[in-house]
Amino acid sequence: MNIHEYQARDLLRDHGVPVPPGQIARTPAEAEAAARAIGGMVVVKAQVHVGGRGKAGGVKLAADPAEAADNAAAILGMDIKGLTVDKVLVAEAADIATEAYVGVIVDRDGKRPVFMVSREGGVDIEEVAETNPDAIRKLPVDPRYGLLPHQAYWLAASLYDDPKQQRACARILRQLWTAFNAAGASLAEINPLITTPEGDVVAIDAKFNIDDNELFRRPDIEELRDASSEPPAETRAREANLTYIKLDGDIGAVVNGAGLAMATMDLIKYYGGEPANFLDIGGSSNPQKVVDALGIIASDPHVQVILFNIFGGITRCDDVANGIVEATGQIDIGVPLVIRLTGTNEEEGVAILEAAGFSAATSMDEVVQRAVAIAREGQ
Repeated sequence: MNIHEYQARDLLRDHGVPVPPGQIARTPAEAEAAARAIGGMVVVKAQVHVGGRGKAGGVKLAADPAEAADNAAAILGMDIKGLTVDKVLVAEAADIATEAYVGVIVDRDGKRPVFMVSREGGVDIEEVAETNPDAIRKLPVDPRYGLLPHQAYWLAASLYDDPKQQRACARILRQLWTAFNAAGASLAEINPLITTPEGDVVAIDAKFNIDDNELFRRPDIEELRDASSEPPAETRAREANLTYIKLDGDIGAVVNGAGLAMATMDLIKYYGGEPANFLDIGGSSNPQKVVDALGIIASDPHVQVILFNIFGGITRCDDVANGIVEATGQIDIGVPLVIRLTGTNEEEGVAILEAAGFSAATSMDEVVQRAVAIAREGQ
């Protein structure tokens, strides 16, 4: 789950990180009032779950409340990478002497959190990693002990030469670690972490990605979800209890079980195709899940063919077949279906499909090759 910048700033502030004051505004009038309450130069920032807001014109400085209102009017309603801006953050503008990057992310290869810091703040850390990897200092953290004081100082010393700023940065790094764990985050970063001309170290932008698996025990974090800022298909999938991830290809896939889904995507790639999604209907025997899954995939305009790859265990093939028949009666799918059914109640499932005018194969290779061929014809 992603959260907005203003929510991430609140999380940091709750754990002691120095963050300039700011208020959320949904109208130009609210932005004007927020700027008046903050005083002085402010920055008006679009709140959407995508990067590149500044390049898109979604971040503007304002010298006074009237200009803040004008900037908010220009930003509200903007489309940034497919998401409409419906709120802005009005925050105190900081006087910046230096910018740095600090962040902690779960390293899946190392199976532990890793801190990354760089003097090159204000740009994507991925860009720094690609163009100047030596500019990043990394430190794996043992979650049993957390970020120890000497480790925080070692990281801070790579960012600042001033001992006072090193101490301030080390304190912020440990506070960031606490916030990262308290939120159940998979990523938490401050970019940039700035120094002011007076020498203070301050966080002026923040990003948190929350691990969905942590939400059941963190209802306060779950309340931060803004469904209006999520891709509609992902919201529909979550509400239908489906595991769905949008990809860039044109072969929609409906599969039961994460392992089979991964194997299916591998086979699509092996035969020269590109999967349009990862979608796992899970192990339950529920035709409605099939209806929901088809509705989600059919809403993707890039999909040229939909591939069902069902290996029936707990999932019964006849339930999947009933779901396909029910869904195609409700939804204009608009693209061919290629179906593989094998396993529990396979014969019943095939009979249901044939009665509705569909056919099903049992070979995974066969259906994947057929789906790839159809997708190529549609290109």
